[in-house]
Amino acid sequence: MSLGSVATPKLATDLLNSGGTISFSGCMAQIFGLHFFGGAEMFLLTVMGYDRYVAICHPLRYTTIMNRQCCFSLVVFCWMGALIHSVFQTVVMSQLPYCGVNVLDNFFCDIPQVIKLSCSETYVAKILMVVSDGLVTLPCFLTLLLSYVIILATICGRFGKGGRKALSTCGSHLTVVGLFYGPIVFVYLKTSSSSQVDKMASMFYMVVMPAFNPLIYTLRNQEVDKMASVFYMVVTPALNPLIYTLRNQEMKGAMGKLNHKCKLLLLHQRE
Repeated sequence: MSLGSVATPKLATDLLNSGGTISFSGCMAQIFGLHFFGGAEMFLLTVMGYDRYVAICHPLRYTTIMNRQCCFSLVVFCWMGALIHSVFQTVVMSQLPYCGVNVLDNFFCDIPQVIKLSCSETYVAKILMVVSDGLVTLPCFLTLLLSYVIILATICGRFGKGGRKALSTCGSHLTVVGLFYGPIVFVYLKTSSSSQVDKMASMFYMVVMPAFNPLIYTLRNQEVDKMASVFYMVVTPALNPLIYTLRNQEMKGAMGKLNHKCKLLLLHQRE
């Protein structure tokens, strides 16, 4: 939920007040928060993958390997790595000169949109951003990939047909990993796409995904039947009127106005 708290409060405030401005310091704070909490979650997902590797491939040594000191060290590494990454990104972005057009075609500040507002050459800054993101994303992704390749090989060779139960413990984690990396890869590694698609992807990983993470991790909980009952007895009937009004012309006009308000006006307040 920390990642969702970076931009959601500002978005809700702008929608309620029919506004769409943000100060330079507020914009830099959003960039810092996005990469700090996003980097921390990426590291934590990698650590969780390692934890499942140890639990499935070395079950008898699990308590010895994943002792309290090891867990504490891994958590500290996650937050410190995220802090270093986010500070570096924020410092590089804050040193660029900004002048002229100051309209962000999104509902929050992120590097791909903000860097377009710079009135100087941004080639070096872009290279630094790619290197910084690569040093965080690539090792985490490769570690996760290697962990699950070994887990699958272990399950197929050691457990046989009984490996389904062992693999089911990884289902929620794999789901969150897929939902986390999918939109990020799309937004940061795409060659070109429309601003509408960018906003939808940003909305997904900034608002929707953090809200669904707790639900995904409770899918193995015994209370999931009750949650499903609440969904189709309460949530679905409540959403039905909204779904049917999406075809209404007035509703389409309101959605168009909402899309227009999702463009933030960056106010320069640099000393």
